[in-house]
Amino acid sequence: MNKKELAALAKSEEISLSALENGIKTNRIVVVKNPRGKKPLAIGEGCFVKINANIGTSPHRANIKEEMAKLKTNLPLGSVPIYSAAVEVTEKYNDVRKMSPETLWEKIEEEAAGGVSFVTVHTGVSEKIVRGLQKGTRLINIVSRGGSILACWMLANKKENPLLADFSRLLKLAKKYKLCLSLGDGLRPGTIADSTDCFQLEELFTLGQQAKEARKAGVSVIIEGPGHIPLHQIEMNVKLAKTVCDGAPLYLLGPLVTDIAPGYDHIVAAIGGAIAGMAGADFLCYVTPAEHLSLPTPEDVKEGVYASRIAAHAIDLSRGKKSAWRQDWLLSSARNKRNWPEQKKLSLNPDKFPKRKEKEEDCCSMCGDFCSMRFSESISKK
Repeated sequence: MNKKELAALAKSEEISLSALENGIKTNRIVVVKNPRGKKPLAIGEGCFVKINANIGTSPHRANIKEEMAKLKTNLPLGSVPIYSAAVEVTEKYNDVRKMSPETLWEKIEEEAAGGVSFVTVHTGVSEKIVRGLQKGTRLINIVSRGGSILACWMLANKKENPLLADFSRLLKLAKKYKLCLSLGDGLRPGTIADSTDCFQLEELFTLGQQAKEARKAGVSVIIEGPGHIPLHQIEMNVKLAKTVCDGAPLYLLGPLVTDIAPGYDHIVAAIGGAIAGMAGADFLCYVTPAEHLSLPTPEDVKEGVYASRIAAHAIDLSRGKKSAWRQDWLLSSARNKRNWPEQKKLSLNPDKFPKRKEKEEDCCSMCGDFCSMRFSESISKK
């Protein structure tokens, strides 16, 4: 990016140009962009919190038209190459364990050349960790799809994770295609019972070392963080990840703060995401109401995105972002004036506003004639 583009990006993020440039230099900020899109996004220290939405089919439900409806965007795109590699091998051999390392490498390069801005690569899942899992100390061994595929492959082939064994090759590919590496959390806890255990932490320390190697090679990285974490462990987890990875942008799935809410996990994740953002997380992966249940519908995706956007905005308020504060002030001002069209226009999701009857113009159906704001107007009038 040239100086003019960087200055425009800094302005949109409400940070100084020097802070942006220094953040990029030290990998505390990464910039991603869709080759077809006009606007790059900055993720990291001092920037607005960003959110990610996942799309894709499953073997039990494949509706390309529905997935394309989720994709209407010119925002930066990421991918998980292990998924397409696994599908290709399974179709050919009916056994993902027969995947050759070259198949995975080819998929990474193919998707990088195709224009994705970042790839999730599970570089911290080691043969040592996988063998440790065989002792049965976890309630749920691996909930990361990519992590579990690699684990099964390593055990069957008695070989190290190729992405870990040849991390320098991955860095060369990333350098060639100006690709951001999202270092995946293959050992993230999938239940509160497994939160902050030795397997999660060992993977994190590996990612920290890889983040240092990437910085030396001039490759930007994002660190993916834990999944199910109780409220009282979130701040510690975020600060530990930031310390171990020298402040690299932190990307969290949630975290989900309880296991008991299938159908409401978008709310569970928004709670965890808001707390994580307060502690320094930069990038939130949305969670839909269908998490743990099924492939999300477009409506599930919409609900998941809105829940994450609420969490992100709440974090931005806590960080003192002026435009975030102004949004709240403008809406509250319209609410005080009972200006319903303006409230609808300023709200996060105008579709949630009900149709109003003419007699409700100066009040809502909650309080009716006993509207607190109407009564309280007399306090300031003279």
